[in-house]
Amino acid sequence: MKQVILIHNPSAGNEEHSREKLVEQIEKGGLSCRYYSTKEQEWKDIDYHADILAIAGGDGTIRKVIKQVLKQKHNIPIGILPLGTANNIAKSLEISGATKQIIRSWKSASIKKIDIGWLYNVPEESFFLEGFGFGIFPYLMKEMKKRDIQYKAPEDELKGALKILYEILLSYEPRKCHLEIDGTDHSGKFYMVEVMNIRSIGPNLVLDPYANPGDGELEVILISEAHKDKFAAYLLQKLANGEDEYQFHTLKGKQIKIRFDGKHLHADDKLLKVEKETDILIEIKEKFLELLVPTGNV
Repeated sequence: MKQVILIHNPSAGNEEHSREKLVEQIEKGGLSCRYYSTKEQEWKDIDYHADILAIAGGDGTIRKVIKQVLKQKHNIPIGILPLGTANNIAKSLEISGATKQIIRSWKSASIKKIDIGWLYNVPEESFFLEGFGFGIFPYLMKEMKKRDIQYKAPEDELKGALKILYEILLSYEPRKCHLEIDGTDHSGKFYMVEVMNIRSIGPNLVLDPYANPGDGELEVILISEAHKDKFAAYLLQKLANGEDEYQFHTLKGKQIKIRFDGKHLHADDKLLKVEKETDILIEIKEKFLELLVPTGNV
């Protein structure tokens, strides 16, 4: 019988996603289960020898667990049970549906090897799964934390974040950035520079709808001074439930060098700060993680 290690954020999801329910669903799927909660310290010291590592939670929980896996340098197929607000990682891999359906799919799932972005000269962080960047997005993260608004539903929270992002864009002064992508200079003044590994970040903000986290390249999304009004209009139509796709200025590369006039950065959902201009190097680690995805999504 295949063994599953389940690491669960009990604050995510609803009563249908309790410890008891998730363990029952895994065992009914013909798998044995070892359960750990992210609210207890012991999950950081577990032995990862098993057939599947299941992560039940949102994007922040996935990142937190994978950070521990990388520390132990242990490769194990990862099954995602998306229980967060945005679930950007799961959506990029087309993992959706009820948890029992996802668990059932693991028996016939394909393994997709995905890339990660590796960071050099960044305080406190060494990698990202979703995106890394500066400009208006870290300010959105700061403002969301400062306001600490309690939303009734995930959809309300996503829309609230987009509204705040729009407000920030209107008042933000674009920053100078020295930017090199695979040796080519793309420097300028930008409202946002995002180095992406998947198609969306934050409040389901789709920056590159065609991003493939296993293609061996990172996407660099640039919002320059010339594109401010176009980006503002895009955010407004998103707030009005529009489905139009914004054609961002997107470049691809394997090695990115950034030095910008500012202090605030982010790696996925983690807000970071540098005290002075810093030369940051980003490289791609190809096919670094193995994720279970529905057959046909490789």
